Amino acid sequence: MSVIFGLLLGAGLLTIWWSFWPRNAKPLNPTPTTAQQLIARSGIAHLTVPAVVTVSLLLAGIVFICLTVLTGAAPIGLCFGLFAGALPWAALVWQGNRRQIALREIWPDAIDNLRSAVRAGLTLPEALSQLAERGPEELRDAFADFTADYRSGARFDDALSRLKYTLSDPTADRLIAALKVTREVGGADIGRLLQTLSDFLRDDARTRAELEARQSWTVNGARLAVVAPWAVLLLLATQPQAAAAYQSVAGLIVLFGGMVISVICYRLMLRIGSLPAERRVL
Repeated sequence: MSVIFGLLLGAGLLTIWWSFWPRNAKPLNPTPTTAQQLIARSGIAHLTVPAVVTVSLLLAGIVFICLTVLTGAAPIGLCFGLFAGALPWAALVWQGNRRQIALREIWPDAIDNLRSAVRAGLTLPEALSQLAERGPEELRDAFADFTADYRSGARFDDALSRLKYTLSDPTADRLIAALKVTREVGGADIGRLLQTLSDFLRDDARTRAELEARQSWTVNGARLAVVAPWAVLLLLATQPQAAAAYQSVAGLIVLFGGMVISVICYRLMLRIGSLPAERRVL
């Protein structure tokens, strides 16, 4: 018993001593990392950064082992393994762009619905909550989560911040920023503001759709220019004489140099042919 009492006394003294040290409070809404923003922008639920990293490593390892065994050249397998490891992140970027285009088309209808609810006399939390049932199908889950947060006792600003992170969309950022300002200072012209925003989004979506259709050939050309040399290399690697040429330090340098040039040129062509991106209000 003396040993037990001694341990309890020591634990109590340690707890008292530990209470004198200041602790940094964690922010309620910590700033998400770039990877977390990418996953949130894709709209894939219950996906985490460790899961994406694990899939990337598994793909890279499988492709590296398979191509090394088939071609007998480890540098070739390493290069294509790196490409395979980047595929999950490229898929997230593609899904995020696809989702943003889809949201761009439906946001005007959602804002019109919100404006009608406000004009009918509903408060801002009630107007946002009814979008979980009457809003566009793609946005209902996000606004249902907002409704659950707000009804569970969360502050309106905190629930809006979580909604902004869930949607991860520039239009949602502008709308939520306007609603926060209206909530704080009051706004009798909220209906007119929402009407102006809805009209602007419709015009912007129409213009962007025309420009994206015209510049799509640049993007497709950039992708073809990057894929073609590596497809040729993969075909040549099936020949033992060609694969043997890369089984050296010089071959590894050539492959990595080609990889760096391919990435730089691809990004450069996308930069030249890209439209001005909508910036988020973080």
